[in-house]
Amino acid sequence: MFTGIIQEVGKVKEITRFTDFAQIEIACGQVLSKLNIGDSIAVNGVCLTATKINTVSFEADVMIKTLELTSLGKLSNSDLVNLELAMLASDRFGGHFVQGHVDAVAVVTKTLVTKDWTQIQIKVSPDLLKYIVAQGSICLDGVSLTVGEVAQDLISVWLIPKTLEKTNFADKKIGDVLNVEVDLLAKHVERLMQSKSRDV
Repeated sequence: MFTGIIQEVGKVKEITRFTDFAQIEIACGQVLSKLNIGDSIAVNGVCLTATKINTVSFEADVMIKTLELTSLGKLSNSDLVNLELAMLASDRFGGHFVQGHVDAVAVVTKTLVTKDWTQIQIKVSPDLLKYIVAQGSICLDGVSLTVGEVAQDLISVWLIPKTLEKTNFADKKIGDVLNVEVDLLAKHVERLMQSKSRDV
């Protein structure tokens, strides 16, 4: 379980691709002091398991289905990635419940940059719209954000300078693909309502 509060921006050092999976090595610093082999770590919002760790980087295996369904399949060497360690029960909860299970990918359709804020608009799958509401929570590339606007299949978020500084969103441009995880609580409510309607 994660919170969507990014702890560090890492850099892809090397990707080794095999027939049915890939090994990804990510250079970083801060998270390494608390990361152990076998621990979960979110990479651009995708929950992975650390398989190797050294003083400057860690490695993780990425299965073919994850490569196909998330933006990790499009990563290249030197790309920047958002990193978050799995939360502890004793940690301060600063974002919202994030599982690291990506629901879909979305394409950036608009960016608007001012000195005080940056707007990013994305086109999302119609199947996900029922889980997305204005002023609700959404996780994009591992970052817990508040939905500012919903217009048909387009949603917009507004980012403050500190978010741009602490994540890889400063580099986002039109056409980029983002990992999307909708609010877990919304999906549970839907499931409960479906069960209730069948019992009536």
